[in-house]
Amino acid sequence: MASILSACGSPGGAPVVNKSISTAKSNKNVPSGSTIVRKGDTLYAIAWKVGLDFQKLAEWNKIRSPYTIYTGQRLRLTSPPVSRKVFKQHRHQEPAKTQPNAQKHKTAASKSSTASKNAAKPTNQQSNLGATRVLRWAWPTDGRIVQGYSGRDPTRKGVKISGRPGQPVRAAEAGKVVYSGSGLIGYGNLVIIKHSRDYLSAYGYNKKLLIAEGDDVSKGGLIAEMGLALDGKPVLHFEIRRKGKPVNPKALLPKQRK
Repeated sequence: MASILSACGSPGGAPVVNKSISTAKSNKNVPSGSTIVRKGDTLYAIAWKVGLDFQKLAEWNKIRSPYTIYTGQRLRLTSPPVSRKVFKQHRHQEPAKTQPNAQKHKTAASKSSTASKNAAKPTNQQSNLGATRVLRWAWPTDGRIVQGYSGRDPTRKGVKISGRPGQPVRAAEAGKVVYSGSGLIGYGNLVIIKHSRDYLSAYGYNKKLLIAEGDDVSKGGLIAEMGLALDGKPVLHFEIRRKGKPVNPKALLPKQRK
């Protein structure tokens, strides 16, 4: 991500600290395909860094919501092996014989099932909790795209939007802040917002972060101030990811007025 390194020590620039997520390649004592949690890391940030869906990362490591992790904890970055022991145990097992009272139990179960179907259904508000809602994206800042997205170039997972130092940076959609800091090398002061189970957005190169992890933000809510890129020009690095994979932000954002 050399092309998206932010200025270090330049006036108004977003500092990049030597605090990258520790992977197996950088630590010989860590098994291959895993990482060690460092101070300031979040599960979302680790998933973002390695290009994984945060839900998969949580599932592989048996971590439940709100996905709390601890300094020094080892996280696997690959799917755990599937055990075949269970299949061997049941391969030659004979079907269970029907017991004399099986028919009675079956009838009772049928009545219970019918009663369940007739029970009151949850309201739309209850049933939609946690569901993927329709997202209507907005531009995170004023300006034009000076570097576009490329699905083939790993250094161009998002877009760069020009502006002026200190310019307002806003949430492109409503959501919860799941990362706010400078621990991911190549992004400077970075904000990551979770919008649904599938979508996250990120805002890099910020001069100043105005929100903290755990904050709820509304669409268009102020989250940061624009900083400087490595070349000294004020820009915002903006990414959108679906299930851990980068998508072209321009395809989701409304058309800009000329």
